[in-house]
Amino acid sequence: ADADLAALLGRIAPACVIGDAERSNRLSPGNGHACLSRTDFVAAAEAAAEAATGEEKEGEGIAVQIFTSGTTAAPKAALLRHSNLLSYILGTVEFGSASEDEAALVCVPPYHIAGIAALLSSIYAMRRIALLPSFDPDSWLALAGSERATNAFVVPTMLARIIARMDEGASADLSALQAIAYGGGRMPLELIDRALELFPQANFTNAYGLTETSSTIALLGPEDHRIAHAATDPAVHARLGSVGRPLPTVEIEIRDDEGRPLPTGERGEIYVRGEQVSGEYRERSALDADGWFPTRDAGWLDEDGYLFLAGRADDVIVRGGENISPGEIEDVLMSHPAIADVAAVGVPSTEWGEAVGIAVTIRPGHQKPGEDELRKLIRDRLRSSRVPERIVILDALPYNEMGKLLRREVRKLLSD
Repeated sequence: ADADLAALLGRIAPACVIGDAERSNRLSPGNGHACLSRTDFVAAAEAAAEAATGEEKEGEGIAVQIFTSGTTAAPKAALLRHSNLLSYILGTVEFGSASEDEAALVCVPPYHIAGIAALLSSIYAMRRIALLPSFDPDSWLALAGSERATNAFVVPTMLARIIARMDEGASADLSALQAIAYGGGRMPLELIDRALELFPQANFTNAYGLTETSSTIALLGPEDHRIAHAATDPAVHARLGSVGRPLPTVEIEIRDDEGRPLPTGERGEIYVRGEQVSGEYRERSALDADGWFPTRDAGWLDEDGYLFLAGRADDVIVRGGENISPGEIEDVLMSHPAIADVAAVGVPSTEWGEAVGIAVTIRPGHQKPGEDELRKLIRDRLRSSRVPERIVILDALPYNEMGKLLRREVRKLLSD
């Protein structure tokens, strides 16, 4: 939105703005921004590249500055240095490893770390890149087919929309598709199960990471997907809901509120350390004295080292001193055949300080369930403290362009 963009421009003034000079000056007047058209910027970059001489500098300079998603609070400007990005690429991609027929379909925007990582990885592997400027499922299917895409990265909401269109009859020649990576949000078990059925020839990878960690720090690889999908053991099948194991180049710890490491199986905040981890913002560094970065994500590790996410630490609902994970409530509600999407958040409560509120959307062709029915479902599967005090039914939940749920907006809807 204009107001949000104006605030960001004000924070980094004076900025070099590539694009619409009139809009930039209207949104952020008097800040001395240098504005270039896209054509002028490309021409200047090409001229500078031709004139460049001498040795390359060390990789400690700032490569990119990315504003975080702002799903729970105002966006922060994260700084990633060349050394952070280089560490990620060298640790995960083999130079020139792509074959001549490989093509990556990139549909995540370049202002997000997933978009930057997708571009850098493909460039380093020397893989052809097909860019989709703005995602919609029909355009994605058409481009994947026409460009014979072999690799693609999507966020869960994108994959859900692609699958929904295919289930409605949309088709494309996706026979070349060899690898689908996903991340950037919570992947429902039923969705990844359906994706594995629809794309049996594709290798699926769940990539978990943050802007501040220069992309991926844990992976659930293709073989893990196949084993978990076929498993009859519920514990093994549940690993489809994990983000896999940490990369060999990073360390991960689960810590309590006091910063003390927790044993296997206990939930806490995820901390990470490694060369690719920046943990640096314009205003400050978030690294502790030993180089550990607090992700603000909640989760736990199982006995085999698989990492499970339990939402943002900031999302925890504290009802009468009891910590409640929104994810456990959302998982129960998603088992209802009429529920298409759901968000559980904390709402103000005179009695408890905070109580549970839920917002749901209804699947097309299904009758709206009653509030008492939804409360009973939660009470029967969990316990009474998880039963929501407030329930709203919406046409759609608020998401940002990367498919991340904007819980702060849901809280506003439920708190008004």
